[in-house]
Amino acid sequence: MIYPKFLTPNSIIGVTAPSCGILSKEEDYNRSIARLKSNNYGVVETENVRTGGDVSSSSEERAKELLELVDNNSINYIMCATGGDFLNDMLPFVDFDVLKNNPKWIMGASDPTNLLYIQTTRNDIATLYGHNAGSFSSQKLHLSQEIAINYLKGEITNQSSYDYYESNRELRENDNYNLDTKVKWYSNKDKVDVTGRIIGGCLDCLRYLPGTEFDYTNSFIEKYKNDGILFYFDIFAMSTEDVYLTLLQLKETGWFKYIKGVIVGRVLYPKNYTSFSYYDAFKKIFDDIPIIMDADIGHVVPKMSIINGCVCNITYENNKGMIKQYLK
Repeated sequence: MIYPKFLTPNSIIGVTAPSCGILSKEEDYNRSIARLKSNNYGVVETENVRTGGDVSSSSEERAKELLELVDNNSINYIMCATGGDFLNDMLPFVDFDVLKNNPKWIMGASDPTNLLYIQTTRNDIATLYGHNAGSFSSQKLHLSQEIAINYLKGEITNQSSYDYYESNRELRENDNYNLDTKVKWYSNKDKVDVTGRIIGGCLDCLRYLPGTEFDYTNSFIEKYKNDGILFYFDIFAMSTEDVYLTLLQLKETGWFKYIKGVIVGRVLYPKNYTSFSYYDAFKKIFDDIPIIMDADIGHVVPKMSIINGCVCNITYENNKGMIKQYLK
């Protein structure tokens, strides 16, 4: 696994918008960029960042601007501006050999999932999931945001489950997290202590990879089968029924051949049309391997930073847990 260079003082972060632009939330984004600059980092934006609409620019333009950052030797780190819905349509225009030949950290969350996932599974280059460039706009940073910034410079720390999570983003003041509900991880096991190479992202996005030229999962898991594979899933708005059928499809394509455990974040917009729960969906697919649900991963804050491709140890007991990540 290749781990690109981390940031040092005066490093330059390149920000691009491979999905949506930030025009509708520019004020929050500006505060976040100011926060990054206050850590002695320069920031260079591609032209499509400060745009509106469903996508920031055409598929070709989004791919072109990403590759310009990759090719720019003065850019040390690449961040996705924000999420969205349509990143997949730029993938045919991305030259992943260019990304392979000039390894840089790519960081993003939500719709940037598949860009990160392909970079790691195809090119064997670690990527960072959990936050976008616009994720640091809080007047007072939460510990999870501070850890994400520390990860930029290679300070990889253990992440423990938090005490409270945010049940309603609309109640925030100054974009500070409104943490009002007690965190309770739960599992099919009383205790979990599992180690493997971790990979994953937003399941709403990953479900579109099987059957395409961009699915390198099977070659990735074959390479690292002796480590065992851990999957993490962030669910944005899929119904319980959709989650089950998606997991069934992924299982049939071989994704879970060497799986040792799975960890799932809290669902931002939960819904179901039957009595089937999210836990039911995962339990029906994964039988007796450790399953951890409602973890601090994904769209519901606070959220942990996950390094795609690293060796990861996950522990759980009494509704609490910890994630340890190792760059090997």
